[in-house]
Amino acid sequence: MQASANRQSNQTPLQADSGFSLIELLIVVAIILIIAAIAIPNMLRSKLAADQASAVANLRTISTASVSYWVTYSNGYPATLGTLGGLQGSPATCNQAILIDEVIATAPSQKSGYQFSYTGDQGNVTTVPPGCTPGFGGYLATAAPMVVGLTGNISYCTNEPGVIHFDTSGAVAASAATCNLLPTIQ
Repeated sequence: MQASANRQSNQTPLQADSGFSLIELLIVVAIILIIAAIAIPNMLRSKLAADQASAVANLRTISTASVSYWVTYSNGYPATLGTLGGLQGSPATCNQAILIDEVIATAPSQKSGYQFSYTGDQGNVTTVPPGCTPGFGGYLATAAPMVVGLTGNISYCTNEPGVIHFDTSGAVAASAATCNLLPTIQ
């Protein structure tokens, strides 16, 4: 009986159960690629929507900060985004109000795939507080996608009434009058 056990242990085991076959691996890779093909476009669309929502939120902040600047410093609307910004921790002044995010206030004023710009409009105010850069009677703030179709499809603009308008072509509004002709966000 011992002789038959020794003969069985000397036999080489079958190689059939030693791993995955090439076909099995190819099927797994194909399934992963199909799932990725479905998921990646949806992920890109959701990132684009998030960038657009962020641009609208930042424009609302700029609009609110502009009104706060007018009320606080009695200098009209600020001349630039830099005037609304400033270094955190330093005292707020009429030339650096620290009312918006430093990233947007500092050139190149880009955040979440959008390029922000701000220009004073309707001429300078007549009474300027001492030490302040003259403010304006109005403003135009815009947010345009850095790459239309990739970072956003829609450009946005707002001016002193605080209403946000949009342009589905992604073009930047050239003036407050052009901005006011665009449809509004509800």
